Amino acid sequence: MERKEFLKRGFSALGFAAIVSCSNNSIDPVETAETATGSTGSGGSCTITASETAGPFPTIVPGNYVLNDITSDRTGNKLTVKITIQNKNNSCTALAAALVDIWHCDATGNYSQYGGSGMQSTNYQKVNFLRGRQTTDANGLVTFTSIYPGWYSGRAPHIHVHIYNASGKSLLVTQIAFPEATSALVYAQGVYKSHGQADTTNARDNVFGDGVSTEMATVTGSVTTEFELTHTIVVSA
Repeated sequence: MERKEFLKRGFSALGFAAIVSCSNNSIDPVETAETATGSTGSGGSCTITASETAGPFPTIVPGNYVLNDITSDRTGNKLTVKITIQNKNNSCTALAAALVDIWHCDATGNYSQYGGSGMQSTNYQKVNFLRGRQTTDANGLVTFTSIYPGWYSGRAPHIHVHIYNASGKSLLVTQIAFPEATSALVYAQGVYKSHGQADTTNARDNVFGDGVSTEMATVTGSVTTEFELTHTIVVSA
């Protein structure tokens, strides 16, 4: 089954739209709905992060990939990923000792551990890149070193995340969305340029089309240096 067809069958089919362009190379912090509602981890109200599909390419045996640097041999703009996990059932305070798995595609839209089929023609079944697991610290934080994700047809740029408690119980599967202006800058240069601009905006994405208020990352940095992603995910633990 073609990957695009999988997405159509799994969700409502939506059209494509061009990514917006931006004229400079630097990105300033942007307040998202998440930060605006006061999800600070200091206690108080917060909103559970939206649950999403793990997609057609989840990590096989994620516990085997306890890594901080998940880049492997992939090239692209360096991206430091900082994810904080909060527990809504404990006044939105930090959730320590949670297991956090992330995975995403490379600069040309391909995933490791899969391929050689209609879903993904390039065969990466025997390699493992851009996948990893970390355990949250006392502040509920995990940090990964990666590259800025690419895109594939029918999906806006994204990172998959699966959170478990310390005992391995699944708490939430979700995805992280990216600011479109930032992605447009990245995809206009370097290893991303030959693949071109993403063909799907967040608003027309099969996953993010119902809103990204709890899934939009804050991304800062520059294509001439590197980027940093910060994001808070709220679970019920």
